[in-house]
Amino acid sequence: MVLRRAGTAAAAAAVVTVGLIGVVAVGTFAASGTAGTRSGAATLSTGTVPAAYQPLIQQWGTLCPEISPPMLAAQLYQESGFDPSAKSPAKAYGMAQFLEATWATYGVDANSDGKRDIWDPADAIASAATYDCALAKDVSRVPGDRQANMLAAYNAGPYAVIRAGGIPPYRETQGYVKNIQSLARSFTAPEPATGVALSAQAAGAIYFAQTKLGTPYLWGGEGLPSQSGRFDCSGLTQAAFASVGITLPRVANDQWYAGEHPSRDQLRPGDLVFFANDLGDPRSIHHVGIYVGGGYMIDAPHTGAVIRYDRIDHRDYIGATRVTPDGAGALPVRNADGTITSGQGPAKT
Repeated sequence: MVLRRAGTAAAAAAVVTVGLIGVVAVGTFAASGTAGTRSGAATLSTGTVPAAYQPLIQQWGTLCPEISPPMLAAQLYQESGFDPSAKSPAKAYGMAQFLEATWATYGVDANSDGKRDIWDPADAIASAATYDCALAKDVSRVPGDRQANMLAAYNAGPYAVIRAGGIPPYRETQGYVKNIQSLARSFTAPEPATGVALSAQAAGAIYFAQTKLGTPYLWGGEGLPSQSGRFDCSGLTQAAFASVGITLPRVANDQWYAGEHPSRDQLRPGDLVFFANDLGDPRSIHHVGIYVGGGYMIDAPHTGAVIRYDRIDHRDYIGATRVTPDGAGALPVRNADGTITSGQGPAKT
């Protein structure tokens, strides 16, 4: 974790007190903290995908009306975490996790190098969009939300959608559609000067973190009795939101996708704030804290320090996430080795 200078404790405490008074004074909280659907929002939010892939996802995410760059990004993140070398036990390969038989039909030579390479990010991104649009065409006569029907076809196959006259009554398929559309909000650029609903959970998470002030840092700490109640940065944020019923992933760069990304001037108490080694690549996120207002956060900074108030204005600040139950619930489950074992549709056939 990055070494930081602690801010003035008294000043930070005053900021938190004022911030929380402001939260309480709102009086009414959004039940889920989930923003309403934005009409026509199709631009990727800065820092949500590796910079090398952003132009490709933005380009191919407009291949047909049923997809969008944020939705395509959400699929690729669920499939591989943007890892072009990903492999699955089902023998699906590359960033978009294609089976070889499906790749033979839908693979695209997007960079015109003379070959369709399942491992090449440019080809994989283009092919994922091509496959989505082919499915959208297959179910184009089915009534209802065209994007939802396309996602259902991706998960269950187009014939299942056609037979059902919409999203089939399969729990896995319904969950997949909901998860991708929820996760897509995390990849969508925020509208200028527009806040996202504040949630009661955010205030509860801050309260939990405040009760841990002064606790010594522990690398890998999750607050367990065997760890003497100590935390590292993402262990603290995970426990803080668990205290209000929201399950976050264990590591910071996965927590980054648990909701929408307010701009710096839209920050509110309870937002998670993130720091990265490479501001163009969210996979390099190395630190997270809970924003408390006035430019301060509560965080577990590094070995030898304690949970404390720190300023957020550092050169490695990459952005913030406003955690929502839907956003957190849409995230894939990632194993210790980086592979994903749930949250995906079945391998393409």
